[in-house]
Amino acid sequence: MSIYTIALFLHVSGAIGYFAGIGTWLFILVGLRRAQRVEQVRSLVNLIGLSGPLTGISVLLILATGLYMTFSAWSLQTGWIAVALISLILMVPSSAALIEPRRRAINRLAREAPGGPLTQALERRTHDPVLETALQTVAALLLGIVFLMTTKPSFAGSLIVMAVALVFGLASGVLISRATRTSGQGMAAQVSHEREPVG
Repeated sequence: MSIYTIALFLHVSGAIGYFAGIGTWLFILVGLRRAQRVEQVRSLVNLIGLSGPLTGISVLLILATGLYMTFSAWSLQTGWIAVALISLILMVPSSAALIEPRRRAINRLAREAPGGPLTQALERRTHDPVLETALQTVAALLLGIVFLMTTKPSFAGSLIVMAVALVFGLASGVLISRATRTSGQGMAAQVSHEREPVG
């Protein structure tokens, strides 16, 4: 067993941890969009907070071990490595800038709101299309990076893979957000109709 194989194990473990963190976020977002009461949102937001350290540690593992393996056995001039590394370096702060402020806003509104049905402000935050799209895009880009790690395409091929992953993530996020918003509006209209006085 060499240092390289240990680094490779930690690198893969970091990727798994990052996927787990984003997957947890996506599952919790489904719950947030179905939540009817402030107490439910509070519980779900607390779960997101617990997954935060896992995501942060995973990113550090990916970067540290990836750089070690690059300089010890590969080169930054290797096409797929350069594309994967640049993608990760750009993706992490960009996604954090889009996701973390929205998580904090949901957490703040949930703590400030009295118990009971969701406030309009909190409901808007839990149905934020930017949050859904950002999470979907991060997941797609992570899959793209894993594809580069396993297939090791050329520089041009790597750029195409990441471009496809970006487009797929953005498109799926937008489509799911629209479908969820349409469904939510239909349910709201139905509930309003049922509450109307008869005769």
